[in-house]
Amino acid sequence: MRIVPFGKLSDADLAHWHALRASDEAFDSPYFHPGFAAAVQASGHEVEVAVDDGFVFAFHRDGSLARPVGWPAADFQGPIGTGFSPEEFVKAAGLGGLAFDHLIEGHPGFEPYIENRRVSPYIDVSGGLDGYLGRASRSGKDNIGQARRRAKKAERELGEVRFAADAADPGLLDEVIRLKRAQYAATGARDYFADARHVDLMYRLLKVHDTDFAGVLSTVHAGDHLLAAHFGMLSGGVLHWWFPVYEPSLSGYSPGWILLRELMGAGLERIDLGRGEDEYKRRAMTGQTLVGEGLVGGGAVRRVVRTAGKMARSSSLLRQVARGVRRYTQR
Repeated sequence: MRIVPFGKLSDADLAHWHALRASDEAFDSPYFHPGFAAAVQASGHEVEVAVDDGFVFAFHRDGSLARPVGWPAADFQGPIGTGFSPEEFVKAAGLGGLAFDHLIEGHPGFEPYIENRRVSPYIDVSGGLDGYLGRASRSGKDNIGQARRRAKKAERELGEVRFAADAADPGLLDEVIRLKRAQYAATGARDYFADARHVDLMYRLLKVHDTDFAGVLSTVHAGDHLLAAHFGMLSGGVLHWWFPVYEPSLSGYSPGWILLRELMGAGLERIDLGRGEDEYKRRAMTGQTLVGEGLVGGGAVRRVVRTAGKMARSSSLLRQVARGVRRYTQR
């Protein structure tokens, strides 16, 4: 196993990465494309890659922990390929542990370390909107029908409804980030965009339009009003549903469902909705996978990180705890 800085991967290493992805549809998510790791690296997060004959695994160093590339917003994680030993990786990288929270199924070496599994819903949209309606749940069909009616209402009251599958407009991405930050503030969620590197990542991805990997900004307008927008990533026919937003004052038009309905007819094969059991995901999904969370590492590291996580979720001492964990893991 070699540990290689992303910027020093050879052409042969990248060809190996692409070949491993192509050999197994389990890795068809945009998160496993080297284009994602390249954008993360360019945004200021140092990326390294464990390379072996049977796998590649991109990661960051966080103190003495490794975290999968793109953390904390990587909705699918894990080595690409087979034969990965997390214990050997931790040793080869000179680290104290490997933390993960969205590990895909199919990696037996991680089984002893998985502490929890959660559902990650998806929508099979092969065959377009008609194909989806043929396999959707009753509630999914009902919401799609309602979205069609609400779109007509929005058109009558606000103006022509226009859908853009790939807007590629930095000004619209500004609006997506503004609305998302307002949502974080209103719900008390951690503000992902408080880190300037994460903002930079979005704009870098917006400019990527390779044949098999792209950042995609999709929007629905009614007249001059932005009803809903979504920024995600596309690889092949797989779209990852990453940062959806809508204008709260226009929520009565079901803007998120209007946007989803339009995307179902945009020639995709699958929309991965990401981990979580939100009501709209439950209604829209046609299936689900499981993702695991846990920590590979010694007992002391595991206890400290687990305690820190609990305290961070339940108290106002987040920064003090985080500093304490870093001090401990860097010893």
